[in-house]
Amino acid sequence: MTNALITPCQLGDLTLKNRVVMAPMTRNRSEDDGSPNELMRDYYRQRASAGLIVAEGTWPVAAGQAYNRQPGIETQAHIKGWRAVTDAVHQEGGKIVLQIMHAGRIGSHHIKGKDVAHVAPSAIAARGEVYTDSAGMQPFDAPTALSTEQVWQVVEEHRQAAINAKEAGFDGVELHCTSGYLPMQFLCSDSNQRTDEFGQSVEGRAKFAAECVRAMADVFGAGRVGLRMNPGNRFNDTKDAQPAQSHEALLHAVADLDLAYLHMMKAPTDKIDAFAMGKTAFKGPLIINDGFGVESAEQAVTTGLGDAVSFARHYVANPDFVERIESGAELAKFDRNTLYTPGAAGYTDYPVA
Repeated sequence: MTNALITPCQLGDLTLKNRVVMAPMTRNRSEDDGSPNELMRDYYRQRASAGLIVAEGTWPVAAGQAYNRQPGIETQAHIKGWRAVTDAVHQEGGKIVLQIMHAGRIGSHHIKGKDVAHVAPSAIAARGEVYTDSAGMQPFDAPTALSTEQVWQVVEEHRQAAINAKEAGFDGVELHCTSGYLPMQFLCSDSNQRTDEFGQSVEGRAKFAAECVRAMADVFGAGRVGLRMNPGNRFNDTKDAQPAQSHEALLHAVADLDLAYLHMMKAPTDKIDAFAMGKTAFKGPLIINDGFGVESAEQAVTTGLGDAVSFARHYVANPDFVERIESGAELAKFDRNTLYTPGAAGYTDYPVA
């Protein structure tokens, strides 16, 4: 009997050969300037049997960088590096979209340089620290508030990032709207104290992310654009008085676009049923993420909880994850110590079954 995960799926204009999605995972393996390299090409090529790969969170401009050795999509070197990745995935019959991730107030001048802007909806620093190659753990820098004109400029930076991603050969793009990064900073009441059109009300706070999605859709067509959300997420000092209401407002703001998919992570609180929200407030295809195993993921698809399931940790140590689902082979476990370290160890050296 065929596992329900190993059946075709349509997400907007994206035709998937199966319902197994490789979730975006920061792995810190790019060159120092953010250029994807041969190691990253091999890593994604190994996992191309997924129905869809969502490539790791990638900064649209230097001001949006969060971590050392995190890739960008701003320069020609970035585009060339990513083109080698997408070509490799396509040669193996896979599909890959790029997750565009602007970190906003999450980051440090030890990572992106002293002369690079550190921006946010409001001049409120996030509490917490980030690892830097040059100085170890460092507190997040205090940001400056974007002017209204500058907010629109950042929206245009997302449009250009989508243009660059298209040139790099990606099949689509996804907006990272969780984990305390810039779109979520605008969405949440604690980090957004603005009094212009991008603040004041829940609809105003949702406007920045919605405009970024629209700009990206102008480039690829809405049927090749996804949105990732996780209502109730508290990572990177994220706080919102009414997270369910905020996320529903964003979904309503993009409801007319017919997006390719909503990539919804289970809420970290029992007070919010994120998957139910995805079903009611979003009318398109739903990718769900909840640390699923093979059996629970199959049940989720069979019962209609989601159209596809994204996996993160299983894809670290199992480049042939889809083949292992098909054969019933045991899944390998990953080495936590090499998740973010440079080099091939714990990245491209995991064997197939």
